Amino acid sequence: MRIAVLGAGAWGTALAAAVADRHEVVLWARDPAQVDAMRRDSSNQRYLSGLALPAQLRIEADLDAAVVHVRDGLLVLATPMAALRGLLSRLPRDMPALWLCKGFEAGSGALGHEVAQQVRGAAPCGVLSGPSFAIEVARAQPTALVAASQDEGLRAAAVEAFHGGGLRVYSSDDLVGVEVGGAVKNVLAIAVGILDGLAAAAPTDATVPGLNAHAALITRGLAEMTRLGVALGARAETFMGLSGLGDLVLTATGDMSRNRRVGLLLAAGNSLPQALAALGHVAEGVYSADMVCARARVAGVQMPIAGAVADVLTGRLGPSQAVRQLMAREARAES
Repeated sequence: MRIAVLGAGAWGTALAAAVADRHEVVLWARDPAQVDAMRRDSSNQRYLSGLALPAQLRIEADLDAAVVHVRDGLLVLATPMAALRGLLSRLPRDMPALWLCKGFEAGSGALGHEVAQQVRGAAPCGVLSGPSFAIEVARAQPTALVAASQDEGLRAAAVEAFHGGGLRVYSSDDLVGVEVGGAVKNVLAIAVGILDGLAAAAPTDATVPGLNAHAALITRGLAEMTRLGVALGARAETFMGLSGLGDLVLTATGDMSRNRRVGLLLAAGNSLPQALAALGHVAEGVYSADMVCARARVAGVQMPIAGAVADVLTGRLGPSQAVRQLMAREARAES
């Protein structure tokens, strides 16, 4: 199969490298200087330092050439959420597209499939999601993903392209649920990072949240994610799968999680600009938090944890204040 991966960040590079031995893969980067460096060094030092790229992986700076390569194959968009709309608008309107980004678009609050519908109408589209740190995928360490689309042919193409070796790919027709899970877990990971950062800063303070609170936050965060997803048309059981519980556990607890690290840095006293500067990469939860809350308000869904994260990110609350506010909420039935 011919595959074009558009976007040479960590995740796009890792996925392209993981299947280059089985398929004809072209990896497109928008920065010609980055393309020259990757060709010269046989690695992506900017995003996956130290990992050798397969010799058969074609690296391309010409978007049209990448699209022509994959006209009868699989097109995968590996940009941040903020760039999805712009890149989709540059592609042939009838070409099926699968993306990797997870989030709500800043400003519009749209999920990926909603952006695609606005830009490209009814053209087949979908998302490849699940618990996946890029470096582990690039190293062929065992990883399970879910390919979600309402188009059966696109789901089948995604499984054919990526299932095998270190990747196990499941399929789902619940595109809304898979996208909501991928977007909301980033916001919740910031919350868990804040909680764990407060605990690390004062390990002997009995009033600081500990492991009990850590477990409760992940559990109640999953409930918030599910409520929003169902309100937007998803199936509840999707959130017990890879793109819901699976991705939440990884992103909220894994040390390589960018969103978790933002929370840790905020809890340590850094401002949001300082935290993002230290991170050096995109943390989608930062840009999605307000949009998650906006969609929840319109849908009539309560999401107090997501709301607390948004308040911390905008400076309306400090990390400790946010925890106290959540604990002060009235008692209620769990379900």
